[in-house]
Amino acid sequence: MIKKALFLFSTLMILTTSCSGEDNNSIIDDDNNGTEVPDEDGDNDKNSNSMILTIGNTTLTATLADNSSVDALVEDLKKGPISVDMRDYGNMEKVGDLGKSYPRNDVSITTEPGDIILYQGSALVIYYAPNSWSFTRLGKIDDITQQELKDVLGNGDVTVTLSLSDED
Repeated sequence: MIKKALFLFSTLMILTTSCSGEDNNSIIDDDNNGTEVPDEDGDNDKNSNSMILTIGNTTLTATLADNSSVDALVEDLKKGPISVDMRDYGNMEKVGDLGKSYPRNDVSITTEPGDIILYQGSALVIYYAPNSWSFTRLGKIDDITQQELKDVLGNGDVTVTLSLSDED
């Protein structure tokens, strides 16, 4: 009896999800650790959000991920820029406290240079070398090499100011 009930429930769930009728113009890129990316036509407006990172006299642009953590961060950035004092950690990242907790969407990730990560809900991390752990992806800095990023971030403490792009 229990097996029949589980079978019926499972079948109903599969049918419900497969018949939702939603047209999704995006694909999931397995090489991007499950982050939704635009389809070939670039029609996925959810991922068109970008963020500006100002580090000293350098301005970088990052493409934002699509998750509730980013949504909450963007809401705060609409109120004004957020400055984060960051320090080196483990010869692979700069890390700093955001001053508040954001929703977590942790998944197992192997980071790449330029990845912007939310760690434990309240720390901003910018990776300049790989690391594998359960993190929340916030975005990725556009068009920058590992060496260029290391040069911009420098060897010591740094302040990174986050703001929204004027285009959004």
